[in-house]
Amino acid sequence: MKPITIMICDDDKTLQKLLRQKIEKLCADRNRACRIVCCNSGEEMLALPAPDVLFLDIQMSGKNGMETARELRRRHEDTILIFVTAMSEYVFEAFDVDALHYLIKPFSDEKLQEVLDKALRQLQSPTEIKEKILLVKQGGLSTKVFLSDIIYAEVFNRKVMLHTLDGDIEYYGKLTDLSEQTGADFFRTHRAYLINLKYVEKYNATTIWLEQGTALLSKRQFAGFVQQYMQYINRQRKK
Repeated sequence: MKPITIMICDDDKTLQKLLRQKIEKLCADRNRACRIVCCNSGEEMLALPAPDVLFLDIQMSGKNGMETARELRRRHEDTILIFVTAMSEYVFEAFDVDALHYLIKPFSDEKLQEVLDKALRQLQSPTEIKEKILLVKQGGLSTKVFLSDIIYAEVFNRKVMLHTLDGDIEYYGKLTDLSEQTGADFFRTHRAYLINLKYVEKYNATTIWLEQGTALLSKRQFAGFVQQYMQYINRQRKK
């Protein structure tokens, strides 16, 4: 497998060294060959070839991390971007530059592992690098959700409940609006359920069993579901 290039851009050399050691160990544990490059500023980072994965600090002298990220995105769309910062106020701007994650210092080894694993999965599947995301608003908080991480959604009392790989997320909304954003890998099996075909394990005329949970299947939707599910299976076989 081709070695991946991981860059750490941070003007704190102590954190640089620590993060490098942790990433090297995580890659070795996963038998992934990696080349790690460190730089001290946004200007230095932009002068180098774009990496596969970039861990980028926001608070840096000269060109800060957010400015660096915008410039990077104008040149390279495919670099997987992970912000590493002590400041949470830039989290919403991170969506504008399509960041994979926003790590708040100090973060645990487990969180670093989770985020790096997600980046490595995307590198294994290039078609997922620019996968669709959903921005869910709950009061004053917005949460970034990868559509591929949604197992199924259900609606009740004007609220949509997303059942994802990382847990449940609830927000005020309409299932119809959600289904318009999800594409051919999702199917509306019932007025109250929208499922991700990726997680279907078995089904009958009334029920669909998913990797986590079940969804109702209405009689009038049965034929359409079977047809779309078979099309999904054929797409996966051709990949």
